[in-house]
Amino acid sequence: MNKKIHNWGPHRYNSYTWKMKTLFGERLQKLAIDAGFTCPNRDGTKGIGGCTYCVNEAFNPSYCKSTSSITEQLRLGIEFHAVRYRRANKFLAYFQPYSNTYAPLEVLKEKYEEALSYPGVVGLVLGTRPDCIDDDILSYLSSLTRKYFIQVEYGIESIYNETLKRINRCHTVEQGVDAIGRTNAMGISTGAHFIFGLPGETPEMMRAYAGFISALPLDSVKFHQLQVIKETVMEKEFMAQPGDFHPFTLESYIDFIIKFLEDLSPEISIERFAGEVPPRYIEDHNWGLLRYDEVLRRIEKELEKRETWQGREMVKL
Repeated sequence: MNKKIHNWGPHRYNSYTWKMKTLFGERLQKLAIDAGFTCPNRDGTKGIGGCTYCVNEAFNPSYCKSTSSITEQLRLGIEFHAVRYRRANKFLAYFQPYSNTYAPLEVLKEKYEEALSYPGVVGLVLGTRPDCIDDDILSYLSSLTRKYFIQVEYGIESIYNETLKRINRCHTVEQGVDAIGRTNAMGISTGAHFIFGLPGETPEMMRAYAGFISALPLDSVKFHQLQVIKETVMEKEFMAQPGDFHPFTLESYIDFIIKFLEDLSPEISIERFAGEVPPRYIEDHNWGLLRYDEVLRRIEKELEKRETWQGREMVKL
């Protein structure tokens, strides 16, 4: 299989950014929204405390605050990106923190439709958990796809139930597989998020994610390296049992990602290869203070150097 048969533009992997630009004919910008939701492993429905690694503030842009209305967050987000980045004319409202399908349907409709009514917003991206979806929500989202781009992004995090239990996810791998299948079957763009380096997982266990993910009906995927955030349960666990963790250096992570990509289905687009947390939230800066754009540039350069691409080693059964 040669990479040239794929419409990936200048990339050696299936770039989500390139895919969306091709779909819409121009660059899109995601605008993060905090709509004030919570999670069932925080509110006591399934657990308390949330995921052991989670501090949502570490991933939110400054304008993304639940104390502001959705309309105001979108306005501030457009201003923020116009100053820091290239100007865009079309936007995706990205409901990001916590579980953004975890509310009665009428509440969800009100929030989603406020976002969709904002000038320039052409769709929604909904970050959520696989146990926070039902047929009524999926049916409603499917109806929106006739006019808007709709994507549901599931936090799956690991393909091992023992890991999910250890990090207090309070859902199973099987629930993730079921939610992805049901969402895809409704014609909704389906994404998933995974973390490399969770406690108890070896590099060999992480490499096995590629085959598992390739078998799922996913449109896109995000990958993050584990970053141990200050004052979390995971930080205490890391201090007590450092041998249970596999922290990546930048060089070892790039090598891992290249080999992982070779085993990953070329049909799945990649949204992110790594996470980025403000320095004040982490103790160990073993990657220095590199921004994600530079990490991505190094990954792309290494793909060129090795003359390889996404799916190169994949064998279709």
